[in-house]
Amino acid sequence: MIWHIGNTTVRNPYRLRSAIIALSASNLNGNLLGRDNETAFARLLHDEGILIADRISKGEDISDLGRKWRVALSQLGFISPSTSILSKIHNLTEQAFAVTANGHQLAESESINAQQECFLRSLAAYIRPSILEPMEDVAPFSPLRYVIQLILSLEAKGSQPAISFPEMASIVQASASSIGVDLVADQIIEYRGKRDKASNKKKFDQQARKDAAGALVPNTLTDYADVNIRYLKATGIFVASGRGIAIAASKRQLARYLAEESLRSLSDVEYLQQLWQGARLPVDDAANAISIIQDLTTRLNSRGHAVVEQDMVGLSIQQLSSIRYDLEKQLREIDEEQYAEQQVGCFDEIAAWMDSLSRNGAAVTLSDGEIIRVPKGEAPAYLEWAIWRAFLAINSLVNKPHLARRFQVDQDFFPVNTAPGRGPDMVFEFEHALIVVEVTLTSSSRQEAAEGEPVRRHVAQYIEDYGGRKEIYGLFIAVNIDSNTAHTFKYGDWYKADDAKVALNIVPMRLSDFRQFFLSGKEIMGKMMANNLIDLLVHCRALANNDAPEWKKRIQEQVQIKIDQLQNTRQDHSQ
Repeated sequence: MIWHIGNTTVRNPYRLRSAIIALSASNLNGNLLGRDNETAFARLLHDEGILIADRISKGEDISDLGRKWRVALSQLGFISPSTSILSKIHNLTEQAFAVTANGHQLAESESINAQQECFLRSLAAYIRPSILEPMEDVAPFSPLRYVIQLILSLEAKGSQPAISFPEMASIVQASASSIGVDLVADQIIEYRGKRDKASNKKKFDQQARKDAAGALVPNTLTDYADVNIRYLKATGIFVASGRGIAIAASKRQLARYLAEESLRSLSDVEYLQQLWQGARLPVDDAANAISIIQDLTTRLNSRGHAVVEQDMVGLSIQQLSSIRYDLEKQLREIDEEQYAEQQVGCFDEIAAWMDSLSRNGAAVTLSDGEIIRVPKGEAPAYLEWAIWRAFLAINSLVNKPHLARRFQVDQDFFPVNTAPGRGPDMVFEFEHALIVVEVTLTSSSRQEAAEGEPVRRHVAQYIEDYGGRKEIYGLFIAVNIDSNTAHTFKYGDWYKADDAKVALNIVPMRLSDFRQFFLSGKEIMGKMMANNLIDLLVHCRALANNDAPEWKKRIQEQVQIKIDQLQNTRQDHSQ
């Protein structure tokens, strides 16, 4: 028996929200049956940038992509299942493949906290086996509660309260709560003991996966473990522990409530209706909600963030949820500020991500053996994330880390999507200047068409908003800069609605050049590095009178000049 949540085609659960938004606005909502509609769905997702289907340009069949995304949405209750399943149940008149109540709720949830609650309600309702996903000789169990119970059992036994990636691959997803949580926890502890003694831990893990795989290819277990960890983390209950997961400190009380809930026996109708609506959670009970709020308040106070306790007796669940969301948001922002401070010591890792992105997502190995690999289909989000981290490492920002980015991150500060439209990707404010940063993986003439107007408009907006209080610069970063893009930015003018002309200072820079400049400041982070970056932008703009191809070369030369200057500065400091 091997179980997994979702499917390996849709590894990032947060992308499901974008798929629901696209589906809801199309004529395919409730109309996904058959190869033609499956193909249309895949094309819709491709056109919306939700997936990349290279097969389209080759005229190849893409219906399987639409079908797999449809299954992923249906399994978690965000759309209703097929007619063949619905027809097995009497008195159920729902339309097949239509967006459900919890699906609409996910689509309407803009904050990460709200999205995670939708996933939590989905996985709290999610049962294996079910009418949607039959399994032989397995008693019904909740994967979410099972994993929480396992971690709590490990803690009670004095072992590390986390599940590693190899443990998920070889033990957890090959078992169920019906076997006995404590028994499985003992198996994990035994695994850890044997692994600690193994001379080659990589081979030990591989053999364990091979033993657990049975008739499956062992690498399949690795794929399943990846999606299981991703989908479990999407509930907000878990945080990363190495490549594995542990219970988030801020969600510990809620996790305990979930672990204590007994699994009710449901009919097929009851199960589907619960899945479509999203499960009732412990926080829907006022007493539990107040207890969780008190726990969050204690955590904030212990971290030096004073919170005034308030009388919550008589408040509605909606009012209590609002208080809880606000406290969780405050905790996340404190965590993010700590994360930002840690980036100063992450130079090599940040540079490795940029190196991987420069080379089409190729794997990069760090000096400690850790492998950096951009998840398939997520390179645009990881590009924004890597540049954000680089600016955090410069360690001289005036604005808060969460205000410097417009893309969303999860509880471990990994990106879940790219920045939305109608604004720049990132905005970094320094003492005397502000840099509006836009990044892209597009190239050729498509780059200018996609980025030329928005980048200029966004920079112009900040110039107008700041009214001369600070110097405003635009930094456009791409793997390769198309000459048409450079030509658009070199003139740097923007006309407002009243025809007043705004002069723009935008510099297009290759990702590899920015990476080298970033690495050159490794030992002089802070105000000095920030000033050197602004000085670099000033010198690059001074050369904008050259034709676009020549200007690109001059920008590369200016980067190298600045790198040499920083190297000399480091040598002077070391003497």
